Amino acid sequence: MQETERNQITPATPSEPSPKAPEASPWLIRIDVNFESLADEILNSFGAISCARLGEEYYLIKTYIPEAVRESTAAQFARWNMPVEHSWPCNPARMDGFIEKAAQAMWKKFGPRKPQSILMGPLVPGSRDPYYKDLASNLRGRTLQLFPPSKVKLVEDQAVDKPTLFALVGREGLFCGMQSPRACNGFYPGGSRFISLSSPGTISRAGGKIAEALHYLRLYRPALPEESHWLELGACPGGMTSELLAKGFRVTAIDRAALDKRVLKHPNCEFIQADVLEFTPPNGASYDAILCDMNGPPHEAMQQVVRLAKNLRRTGLVVFTLKFSRVERVQDPLTLFKNLVKLAAEGGLKLFAQTHLTYNGYEFTLFFEKGRPGQSS
Repeated sequence: MQETERNQITPATPSEPSPKAPEASPWLIRIDVNFESLADEILNSFGAISCARLGEEYYLIKTYIPEAVRESTAAQFARWNMPVEHSWPCNPARMDGFIEKAAQAMWKKFGPRKPQSILMGPLVPGSRDPYYKDLASNLRGRTLQLFPPSKVKLVEDQAVDKPTLFALVGREGLFCGMQSPRACNGFYPGGSRFISLSSPGTISRAGGKIAEALHYLRLYRPALPEESHWLELGACPGGMTSELLAKGFRVTAIDRAALDKRVLKHPNCEFIQADVLEFTPPNGASYDAILCDMNGPPHEAMQQVVRLAKNLRRTGLVVFTLKFSRVERVQDPLTLFKNLVKLAAEGGLKLFAQTHLTYNGYEFTLFFEKGRPGQSS
């Protein structure tokens, strides 16, 4: 066959390069088992185009709109979130040299970015099998040897708005990312610190809610000083009261039912056995914070909080448990939530955070603040 001469070939006109299509971002989302039936609806609101279940409460998704993870209306159903910037799908228990290989990979990936701290945990934090908890601890220890020493000594000492290297490990592998504790919605890998209530003096599991809530609050404002005065609505049997007293606070507790005798003996506790609706603070009384864990219709509880917030000091705090029954749609509790936030705002209370705590059932814990100087109160 005769070879074609070069000058007879018309060169092709180079085409403009096609714009690179955006890539979906992988995210690790934690949704409490109480909301497992709503997981598909919640993750769809985050723009999830794929999903894999990890552990018991974690979902590995890919989304083109990562901002929706924190900004969508369903964001409060996610207890914790993390961008997955490095993953190693494997079975660590069967992997030779897993700790060393994983630590070296994290150093190579994240070392130049200088995270403020390195924190690791298991994908199933409440498991009775300590293997992955110990593995996470050992992996962290080796990783810390590779990274420069951190100035952050305690988990709670992290700057809430600076990136931390978080990692979670389980039988599905290792998943890592950098994000600030506030953006993740917790200081610890997976969320807030779990407060054990196994001591003989425990009055009720409700104490765990306020203990965890006080820890969570440090993402948004300094801890209240000792001797701060709390007004507690719906206090009985006294689990939350006991926890507040143990932290050095003064408590005025209101409830129709009797308070546990162990709490009544405390010198910083004043108990008024009365219906909250009938309680009126004495003249000149003022409080640093209001805690409301009342049963019954949430809007009625919020009405009492708004009424009594007149006795809150400027920038006073409100911790409110929004309780609802088992739900079949995301929109049902969200509608209730919006109505309560509006009612609170009309009373001069501004919502600044909300979350689902370890001890919450079908509940959210909401955090309000009375108007700061310069704001309407």
